[in-house]
Amino acid sequence: MALIHGSVPGTSAVRLVFSTSASPSRFCLNVPVVKQGWKNSYRRRVLRAMVQETVQGSPLVYAREMERLSAKESLLLALKDAGGFEALVTGKTTNMQRIDVNERITSLERLNPTPRPTTSPCFEGRWNFEWFGSGSPGLLAARVIFERFPSTLANLSRMEILIKDANAKATANIKLLNSIESKIILSSKLTVEGPLRLKEEYVEGMLETPTVIEEAVPEQLKSALGQAATTLQQLPALIKDTLASGLRIPLSGSFERFFMISYLDEEILIVRDTEGVPEVLTRIETPSSTVVETIEYDS
Repeated sequence: MALIHGSVPGTSAVRLVFSTSASPSRFCLNVPVVKQGWKNSYRRRVLRAMVQETVQGSPLVYAREMERLSAKESLLLALKDAGGFEALVTGKTTNMQRIDVNERITSLERLNPTPRPTTSPCFEGRWNFEWFGSGSPGLLAARVIFERFPSTLANLSRMEILIKDANAKATANIKLLNSIESKIILSSKLTVEGPLRLKEEYVEGMLETPTVIEEAVPEQLKSALGQAATTLQQLPALIKDTLASGLRIPLSGSFERFFMISYLDEEILIVRDTEGVPEVLTRIETPSSTVVETIEYDS
């Protein structure tokens, strides 16, 4: 049996008795009664509440946090075992791997430490796409590329998104013939619809001007690329400037979607669309301002 002594103004010594045979959350609070009216009774009630919060609250929060970190690590390992981004977009993930990842997603979602993720500073930053559900627009677009073109001709290396000041910019990095790199950029505006829900309105799509990696160009294509470069140089200045800045497609008022944030912390973001399809993103970097995570669990 352990004894902890302390003092409270207006009362005699306070003794907390913890029994090793009892549950850690159970304790006995002994406060000798001093006849000082209602003030002494009130003081004892406040002390009892403070002790209960210290003894019972902290271990529960600690245990929940350890459970969350374990669930997060489990999800990251499942994503790696499933083959990562490339295996997902090429359709090489198995049904067993997909159900395993989805199971770990739902396990982590129930431990979400951010009650209002849409207004949390953790939401902003640069994120990398790690997982798409079967009906995700991102996965469908990636599948089109890989099904229409062999990997030696076209390859989608990664997809990322930058979120800042209620705006989002999604970027898909594409490599053609292993020697020509280009980017497809989709800009959108985000509107907060609630503590979990957001509306995304697409503003503009852009195909960046391809960049040629000369040392990687196959010998049989160098002549054709040289002729194409010469032809471009002969185009009028207005057309050359337009091509140099990329092909832009206005999308305002054309497309929008709703989604909810089901999990957010300093490293992982999970969103679901109106069909419930999950997307998992991992943080690449935070915005210029320092982000401090605040963990809040509803009691």
